[in-house]
Amino acid sequence: MKLDIKKRLTFNVIFRTEPEGGFTALVPSLPGCITYGKTLKIAKEMVLDAIECYIGSMVKAGEKIPKGDTETFISTVDLSPVHA
Repeated sequence: MKLDIKKRLTFNVIFRTEPEGGFTALVPSLPGCITYGKTLKIAKEMVLDAIECYIGSMVKAGEKIPKGDTETFISTVDLSPVHA
């Protein structure tokens, strides 16, 4: 599915390795937009398709398309044993 969008949209994606192998891809700003791929390359392809389908369903439902994640970022923090 190819969307006819008027401007570039940027979304943060979290790729999580799975114990059984492969990668789950989650899009935090699109609740429920989750997919999986056996390799990171496939997971990246799958998440692009998932985002397009998600936004496509929003368009069909007449919902406002999110602006994307242009002003947010994802980072990591380490919790030391002292804080646990």
